[in-house]
Amino acid sequence: MLPKSILAATLGLFAATSLQAGVQIRFIEGAPKDRFVLTNVGTCEVEASTLNIDLSQSAGRLILDVTEKGAGVEVFQPLEFVEGADALRQFPSVVDGQNTIELEIASLAAGDKLAFTIDVDDTIGQREITVAGSELEGATVSYIDAREVSTAIFTSEALVNVTTKDC
Repeated sequence: MLPKSILAATLGLFAATSLQAGVQIRFIEGAPKDRFVLTNVGTCEVEASTLNIDLSQSAGRLILDVTEKGAGVEVFQPLEFVEGADALRQFPSVVDGQNTIELEIASLAAGDKLAFTIDVDDTIGQREITVAGSELEGATVSYIDAREVSTAIFTSEALVNVTTKDC
């Protein structure tokens, strides 16, 4: 039988080297297109999962503006995938004025990115067409797979890290 100190050190080393899974989502304000960049920052492949970006609790009460006539203001931009679209099971449908988008991931390798552009407008600010990071604060991202649901909240820096169980 191993002494407790050796056993604890061995378990600690194992935990420190176990494979981690996680996804980082960054919002980048742009004109005329805003961008969301999802990066698999873990060492595990992200597969058979769903990422749900929910803007409903954001400080700016943000919405997606994808058509000329509708809930948004001035400029609009439809959803367009600019990187990693092959990681998706299917392209999501977005209705003008909705505040969520659901991405069904088939497979996203460690280090790979999935990026899309779209117009995001705030509904309570003075400049609805320009979204600052602080207006995104409070929005959530949920990662859902067969084993778990993990949710994280955007910071005022327009960034969120969703961690998942070890792979």
